[in-house]
Amino acid sequence: ASKGFTLILGEAGTGKTTLVRAALGELEGTASRYVLITNPTLGRDEFYEFLAQAFELSAEAGASKTRFLAELQESVTSRFAKGGLTGLVVDEAQSMPHELLEEIRLLGNIETSTTKLLNIVLSGQPELADRLNDVSLRQLKQRIALRCELRPLTLRETAAYVSGRLRIAGGNPAEIFTREAVEAIHEASRGIPRTLNVLCDNTLINGFAAGLKPIPVDLVREVCRDFDLDAPPALHQ
Repeated sequence: ASKGFTLILGEAGTGKTTLVRAALGELEGTASRYVLITNPTLGRDEFYEFLAQAFELSAEAGASKTRFLAELQESVTSRFAKGGLTGLVVDEAQSMPHELLEEIRLLGNIETSTTKLLNIVLSGQPELADRLNDVSLRQLKQRIALRCELRPLTLRETAAYVSGRLRIAGGNPAEIFTREAVEAIHEASRGIPRTLNVLCDNTLINGFAAGLKPIPVDLVREVCRDFDLDAPPALHQ
């Protein structure tokens, strides 16, 4: 559906980029067209040049904002008439210069009397929400129609995540990690999937090298020290 502006927030490593790419992958082969910006620190001219190329507009559109807006309006209107959506997704949007955030707000004005024609997704770390609270960006914040937040995994979610990954790889979770090891991995990673993956991968490698199965909690603490992470305290016996 056409939502206008969508905001996706989450700490680094919680899976925002993975989520965005998975969603865009679902649109392949459809009538919809979405452009992903992974470098939010472009200059204004570079920004429009990139968008013109990504939306397959003319070379003139990349050099003239007026020409760009006219061609983009025509493109998104034509696609909408055929049942397709057009969108712009900005990853790491918390790093986007103020002037580009304002340009993006203005792109949101491409609409009919009843429908937003350009869906815009801003994905970023929590400081993006802080930036949008700035008085100078209040008009952009007011246009956010959908707001989502990716939070760290709970212990139960961490256990399910680890078990699921191990089963996909053909392993039996109960034979690979002790319950205490999973608890320690969750505590050390603070439920951040990216850190969790690193801890699990290195713990598995070290456990295989040492011939340990299932992997004990002490090995998790050793890997935490190697990666300069706060190792969980020893469990009371």
